[in-house]
Amino acid sequence: MVDARKIAYVLDPRFPGGTSSAVAAELGVMQELGQITVHAQSTRMFKGQQVAPQLQAALMALDIELIWDAKVITGDVVIFHNPSCLRFQDSLPVRIVTEHLIVVEHENFLQPGGQDAFDTAKCHAMLAQNSMALRRSIAPISAWNRDTITRWMAANGPMTGWTTLASDWFNICAFEMQPPTDAPRDRRGRHSRPGLEKFAPPRVLAKCFPKHAELNLILGADALMAEADPRSHWTLVPFRGLKVEDYLNRIDFLVYYTAPTFRESFGRVLAEGIAAGKIVITDPETAANFGSAAIGADPEEVDGIIEGYVAAPKRYASDVRLAQDALKGYSAASFLAQTGPVITGGAASQVAA
Repeated sequence: MVDARKIAYVLDPRFPGGTSSAVAAELGVMQELGQITVHAQSTRMFKGQQVAPQLQAALMALDIELIWDAKVITGDVVIFHNPSCLRFQDSLPVRIVTEHLIVVEHENFLQPGGQDAFDTAKCHAMLAQNSMALRRSIAPISAWNRDTITRWMAANGPMTGWTTLASDWFNICAFEMQPPTDAPRDRRGRHSRPGLEKFAPPRVLAKCFPKHAELNLILGADALMAEADPRSHWTLVPFRGLKVEDYLNRIDFLVYYTAPTFRESFGRVLAEGIAAGKIVITDPETAANFGSAAIGADPEEVDGIIEGYVAAPKRYASDVRLAQDALKGYSAASFLAQTGPVITGGAASQVAA
């Protein structure tokens, strides 16, 4: 441990997807920088107290108590993950007292068409009004996420009292790398939580998961399963109906497109696919978050890309290994190198927002 810095995490722990997975991966790494407490903040986005299983498992493994709805939260650094959870309320029943309040932005500020993704100003105003902090920082989690923040501020003006961190607060992707197959087949899949924004329109899904594919495995397909006449050439599995490892073992290509009004701010499911030894194909904006590790393409190009790789197994294996090498940039060590100075007070590189 570098010093006795007190680091308080705050989040609504009921997020079912990327937010909880990111925090779960982060907690053990952050323990190298200080003493960790984790605060659960109830918001109107969710009901009950069902903690996301991946976060619950991490808390148990690290023997960290989850503190629900404290009236006052203190720490040398307070890290609030995903302020979009505040969008359905007008007040925040907690006081935050800290040297540095860092708000990690798991949601893009703008939709692909340029519309506000949520009431960004309201959520951050609540945090500002309910905190006593020497510094307040916005932490983008990816290149695309940062781009939406920059464009939102250009249109709406900077948020007074906030700065934007110069380096991204990316998801730690400390997955065990699996070797690629030496005989790829046209076995396609996608997975996500079942929110409608996570799924492309029917015509795009039809292009990405056609009848001629050997397998079209869709995990998190609750809404598709509820349709009156689901497509017979799709293998549909509900959210958490199959272990992610089992799902990934059955496919060779992860094909991931979302609704036109939504883009992933990071795309953790893509990182999981890369680490599992699969070729990952997605929209160009989401692919850009991973540099050369993911293929950015239009849905019309998916068939040709897959056909080319099936015909060239050596190129498939080589490109998977290159992608996995690129994914190492999201390691725990890289995360500490970027965020450590922010936590310990040694970071001078902040951009005024």
